[in-house]
Amino acid sequence: MKIIVRGKNIEVTNALKDYVEKKLVKLEKYLDLSEAQVTLVVVKDTHKVEVTIPVNGMILRGEEATGDMYASVDLVIEKLEKQINKYKGRFNKKARIDGKVVPVTEDQNYEEPLIKKTKRFAVKPMPVEEAVMQMNLLGHSFFVFSNAETEEVNVLYKRKDGNYGLIEPEF
Repeated sequence: MKIIVRGKNIEVTNALKDYVEKKLVKLEKYLDLSEAQVTLVVVKDTHKVEVTIPVNGMILRGEEATGDMYASVDLVIEKLEKQINKYKGRFNKKARIDGKVVPVTEDQNYEEPLIKKTKRFAVKPMPVEEAVMQMNLLGHSFFVFSNAETEEVNVLYKRKDGNYGLIEPEF
């Protein structure tokens, strides 16, 4: 597996890089992984680890922050293992096609989530600022709208830090 480790506001030492690589290689017992991108970020006393792994056309992603970089690495690996176990059925179908057989124990049965509700609504063209206001009025954490400036369908969402994100799909 190719592991790319980057640092923001931190010098990535060989010891830290080796620790990250040693932990990430453990995920290969679950899946056939070809690449992982790891970003280590230090802001004040917070040590954050972000890991992104492409897996069979899907993206496995985890992010954890603590006061210690090594603890953050451990926590993000735990989070990724839980994600893999939760979606193991979906990953396994593709992993078998790719030739790697991943053992599944009986306690790891995978159930496909059900779509409980389908909602249809008119998509009204509006500027991003109006979409933010509309989303807040509705009390939702995301909002789908037609961007009046680009004439494209966009998704506005509330971020963990209290700010907003805008998804502009490319076709």
